[in-house]
Amino acid sequence: MKKKLWLLAPVAFALTAASTGAQHWTNDQLIEAGKALPAKMAKVKVGTESVANWGNHSMTLAHREGDGLAELHETENDVIFIRGGEGGFVMGGKIPDGKPSAANEVRGSKIEGGEKFALHPGDVIHVPVKTPHQFLVEPGHKIDYVAIKVHQ
Repeated sequence: MKKKLWLLAPVAFALTAASTGAQHWTNDQLIEAGKALPAKMAKVKVGTESVANWGNHSMTLAHREGDGLAELHETENDVIFIRGGEGGFVMGGKIPDGKPSAANEVRGSKIEGGEKFALHPGDVIHVPVKTPHQFLVEPGHKIDYVAIKVHQ
């Protein structure tokens, strides 16, 4: 997907980005890239596309049409920017049935004792390392977001 976004960028910017490592995505580019995400949805009703990886941090576009699993990252902080749609989010508490799902990742079906809040376009969430969190999306609704993972 990164290559497709580069093709959409102005040539002058692409030359600057190549020499400095800086990158820029317009809102229109993110909207266009996001159009392919519903077709990528898996059983957990989320479609994602890795956009960039800069070593100690990375960026992913996501489209969700259902609840996510409860998750906890042992070595990553998340910064999540809500781009569209609506949903809920639970953060904190415990994952009672949590099990390792990948290196430095724990996932489960729900969070107990966390704080729940509504999400709207323009909202930003910071999820510190080792903090349980979960997206909640009512049937018939959707939410689009950009997630930045910052590795410790």
